[in-house]
Amino acid sequence: MTQTGQRSTSSGKQMLSEQVHAQLRDAIMRGDHVPGDALKPQDLAKEQGVSLAVVREALVRLAGDGLADRLPNRGFAVPAFSDRRWQEIAEARRAVEPVMLRMSIERGDLDWEARVRAAHHRLARTPAYVPEEGAYYSGAWSEAHRVFHRTLLEGCGNPVLLETFDRMWTASELARRWSAHRDPARDGAAEHRGLEEAALARDADTAAALLAQHLTLTAAGLIGGAHPEDG
Repeated sequence: MTQTGQRSTSSGKQMLSEQVHAQLRDAIMRGDHVPGDALKPQDLAKEQGVSLAVVREALVRLAGDGLADRLPNRGFAVPAFSDRRWQEIAEARRAVEPVMLRMSIERGDLDWEARVRAAHHRLARTPAYVPEEGAYYSGAWSEAHRVFHRTLLEGCGNPVLLETFDRMWTASELARRWSAHRDPARDGAAEHRGLEEAALARDADTAAALLAQHLTLTAAGLIGGAHPEDG
């Protein structure tokens, strides 16, 4: 095979792997695969109509995203639901994200301020729940929520920290997927508005404290919430 042919084959495999990765990621986030479910490469390859190599590459990427566990000699599985796992994620987020927010407030420019305002406006105007998506947060709200939190932190200008945030966020969203628990006494909109106001006022102490409290309340809502087997 010529070098051109090899590059074409490699490019085609990469494209297929990205497609399979995206499809599996969406399926896991939708709840099509429940916590602890085995992700069998042979079965997935047959379902997707692709090679084992393509599926394995996609599964390795899912493990990197925090959406699959790599099991010794047993392939891959959707992360099992456990309060301890989400407590660890929450602890990590509380340790990292307030520091990133302080950095954003210190380093963020006017363009960052404008993006924070726009992201908060979108979040505030997006319904958290829609009838067709049942008890879970709507897909549109979940994405607006992610963008708002990430935009707050993007002013830090550190891509390594932002990659860490992305991974922790994905793990938190997976936990949220399996908790339909709602706290009627919690005013999430007010919490987000407070974060926006403190960040744009360049009040790092208040913003960091509000974010730590926000993350603590989120963790409390997930831990001990509705497990899949509870219905």
